[in-house]
Amino acid sequence: MQSLEQRQATDWEFVEVWTDATSRVPYLLVLVADREGYKIYDPKEDYRQVFAAPTYEEAKLWLAEDEYERVDGRLTDT
Repeated sequence: MQSLEQRQATDWEFVEVWTDATSRVPYLLVLVADREGYKIYDPKEDYRQVFAAPTYEEAKLWLAEDEYERVDGRLTDT
């Protein structure tokens, strides 16, 4: 089984940070694109996966339903 660092190096395509703009205290979720699809992780819950989708659009819609907005920028390996 690969470690998190190994999976990041070989499988991750990009990472985006999303924030709940309606909350007084900023709440962040992390969207990771990898070879298997798109996964959303919650840093406050020890990076537990909270959602997975086969397409970016589905992941975006799930985040938008809860009024999350993408923080400008995207982390990639390039």
